[in-house]
Amino acid sequence: MIKVKICGITNIEDAMYAVECGADALGFVFYKDSPRHITEEVTKEIISHLPPFILTVGVFVNESIEDISKIVKKCNIDIVQLHGDEGPGFCKKIQKRVIKAVRIKDAESIKILSLYKNKINALLLDSYNEDTYGGTGAHFDWNLAKKAKRYGRIILSGGLNVDNISKAVEIVRPYAVDVSSGVEANPGNKDKKKVKMFIKIVKGL
Repeated sequence: MIKVKICGITNIEDAMYAVECGADALGFVFYKDSPRHITEEVTKEIISHLPPFILTVGVFVNESIEDISKIVKKCNIDIVQLHGDEGPGFCKKIQKRVIKAVRIKDAESIKILSLYKNKINALLLDSYNEDTYGGTGAHFDWNLAKKAKRYGRIILSGGLNVDNISKAVEIVRPYAVDVSSGVEANPGNKDKKKVKMFIKIVKGL
């Protein structure tokens, strides 16, 4: 069964509802320029109330190893998602399971994935935008994601929503899907109906 990560969690109500609907993982964004940025204190409080077997993912963009380690330990985060320009060597230094996000622009973008093969636990493929590191609400050519599977587990992201998730999964057959803006009422706040429907669709595929 395909795993579902609900990213951009900023409050305990959204976190608990996503879990209730069947989310496998929750994402917490520590990138200060993101509209979904969350503080360490709020993240720690939310995570302390989560039931067992729910994975927590800290999303970082070009942070130092030291700062990542400090936040992960303080908040009790399970998995580190690197969403910036971090190279394979940097990924290997993280003392947690690592998801490396790569923004896909075209076929050339796929070639870089070979550098991370066997050095991380999964690749998250997101849409390319020169002005931001994620959360664009736009999707890329899913056929490229299908080709990327040769390099490891693929987490499909970028512009996914209740209207296109079935098609995306049909084409890519990813290990997991990651959604943020596609299930929001506004940046940082989830739409309960969209969250419930998105998870229901994925789990039913």
